[in-house]
Amino acid sequence: MRTAPRPAALAAQAAAALVVLLLVLVIVRLPWAGDLGMHAATVQRLRHDLVDPGNPLVDADTPSPYYSPWMLVLGCVARVSGLSVFVVLRLGALAGLALLLSGVWRYVRTLSGHRAAPALAVLSLLFLWGTVLFNWSGFYGLNSLALTVSYPSVFALGLAFHLWAWLGRAVHGDSDRGWSVWLGLGALWAVILLCHQFSGVVATLGAVATVVAARPGRVVWIRLGGGLVLGLVVLLLWPYYDFFSLFGAGGDLESVHRPLYDDLVGRYWLVLLGVVALGARWWRDRWDPLVLFFVLGVVVVAVGGLSGHWSWGRALPAALIPAQVAVAVAVAVEVGEAGRRGARVGWACALGAALAVGAWTQVGTVGYVVRPGDLPEAVAEKYRRPWEGYHWMTPWVKYGDVVMARAGRAARQIPAYGAYTVAPGYPDFFLPDEGRRGAAVRRYFAEGTSGRERGEILREYGVRWVVDTGGADGRGAGLREVARGPGGQVLYAVVR
Repeated sequence: MRTAPRPAALAAQAAAALVVLLLVLVIVRLPWAGDLGMHAATVQRLRHDLVDPGNPLVDADTPSPYYSPWMLVLGCVARVSGLSVFVVLRLGALAGLALLLSGVWRYVRTLSGHRAAPALAVLSLLFLWGTVLFNWSGFYGLNSLALTVSYPSVFALGLAFHLWAWLGRAVHGDSDRGWSVWLGLGALWAVILLCHQFSGVVATLGAVATVVAARPGRVVWIRLGGGLVLGLVVLLLWPYYDFFSLFGAGGDLESVHRPLYDDLVGRYWLVLLGVVALGARWWRDRWDPLVLFFVLGVVVVAVGGLSGHWSWGRALPAALIPAQVAVAVAVAVEVGEAGRRGARVGWACALGAALAVGAWTQVGTVGYVVRPGDLPEAVAEKYRRPWEGYHWMTPWVKYGDVVMARAGRAARQIPAYGAYTVAPGYPDFFLPDEGRRGAAVRRYFAEGTSGRERGEILREYGVRWVVDTGGADGRGAGLREVARGPGGQVLYAVVR
């Protein structure tokens, strides 16, 4: 098998390198959006107490699924180095991005020996989505990845690609070193699940497809079973939270994920090119691992949508990844026959056009490294301004202080600086009084609540500070304005 022409490979590699450089520059800026506050708060708690960090968002001694092996590593780095949490998150983002890129390279090399294939796969994974922008943790389109690159989901997805590559070689006998390989694979699988449960589901589906496609013999199945047992033991013994109790989560978790099933065509129609590539692979081999991976992903997502288990939509990357990789491999392949060579050129033109459309859809990502005022008007229209932080509070609000803040961005961001909020900014399956705390916050900020009742709420939860837009001081005595922040926000000290 010959490799792809060197100019084509170099062009693909250069384009991928430019995109990676853009992501590195984004990491330097670390734009704030989504769940960054949760992960920063998790590192904050671990840097102060590695053994019993407590709830990352509220002042309560509860476990949390955010205390994963990767966050424990980052907590240790923060504790030993003395670096700020946001610097540590930047270092973690660089490590996660490197792990993801190297994982994609290794996995694609198990499917194709062509030089252009890994770079084309990177470009397809980042741009082959749709024309409706969609950002979510675990979804790795360029714009989404730029905002979530410091999250554990990126680290876990990088590990998943390495798992599939390692497993693919093991089931085909390329790594015959006895039980050590299979036990290592089992431990790696458990670490992925602990770091990001939804990416762990994607990793599991890809691993199942890899094994089934290989149709291994009895010895491999026995060793694979041993690896699974070790993985289950690791999950069972992880001390920071009960992994298996997550199967009982529901309620808010499902409602939060309902938007995953909105506008599927607009968000993902460019992936249809990859589905065509998968069809060609299936025609040649009914046991193709990418085809099986895609089918498993589609089944899980479809069952979730039909049954109302909206969180199952987080398995959607299990359908996207094999399609995106399949078209990259199809374009990279060069066959000697003239007819087939023409087909490859057709694939290359189709993929190039699709990547251009996808890149234009996500071109606003450039705004995270270039001042918005310097962007061309057409690009600036696609730029979404990130959130502003709460650094302005830190001269007064100290680690461990409790802040009364409304639900939304304030509750999601404030714990990143070491303080607690009364109610968590995210659904918390392990917090038994989550509902009561949320009701207390709503009651405190309600127009008809008396000053006396507000004071009782503040005392009950040990609140030292209140953050609200201007006018909160008119809701009763006991508050003293201390500072003003962006958007008309005001920090009030609770006068005891």
